[in-house]
Amino acid sequence: MSATMVLKIARSATEALNGLVEDGMTIAVGGFGLSGIPVNLIRALRDTGKRDLTIVSNNMGVDGKGLGLLLENQQVRKVLSSYVGENKLFAEQYLDGTLEVEFVPQGTLAERMRAGGVGIPAFYTPTGVGTPIAEGKPESEFDGKRAILERGIVADLALVRAHTGDAEGNLRYRLTARNFNPLAAMCGRVTIAEVEHLSDDYLDPERIDTPGVFVQRIVRVEDPTKDIEQLTVRPRAAAVVGEA
Repeated sequence: MSATMVLKIARSATEALNGLVEDGMTIAVGGFGLSGIPVNLIRALRDTGKRDLTIVSNNMGVDGKGLGLLLENQQVRKVLSSYVGENKLFAEQYLDGTLEVEFVPQGTLAERMRAGGVGIPAFYTPTGVGTPIAEGKPESEFDGKRAILERGIVADLALVRAHTGDAEGNLRYRLTARNFNPLAAMCGRVTIAEVEHLSDDYLDPERIDTPGVFVQRIVRVEDPTKDIEQLTVRPRAAAVVGEA
């Protein structure tokens, strides 16, 4: 790797976050359950001790893992999320009023992040019409179908994880670990990516999922451990060849 290719590379997750995190920030985080979450960056974020954070993510991890670490450390004031059923601490903080929650339908959350990333301030969608999701939002009608106005999301900071990246911040994801990561990367004013494999050369431009223009800092994964949210197994003998 040449000296001209290291401008975005940080030596650690802690260094990657250095000087970027402040109290009260809105932070978008990639992942789905525990799949594709930026584990190392989340730990480094916890270690900053910054508080009153608004987290935009599909879910808040589980107790003691992923974004659940931020809840344990009482750093989160508000969450925009689609599903939070695996986190008991989340439920406790929500019910006792210490955590503000904005539930967002999953497709709407994806589109709000994408819209923020491409400069679209708002869009209309029929999802949520006539439900508590629509309360307080402008409504219009298109071709006889009601729709509500949803705002695009622009985060102060975005944290994502990719399988492969290069020094310019170009990223590739692997299988379902892609999930919300490209969308989170787009909507951050500043985006940091942790990658499992940091290429010594530029990635093939025909095989890039997130262009480096969206990524300001990149760091190689320090702890490669991948936790499993729900482990379901059965005896090999019980498996039937050709079973759906």
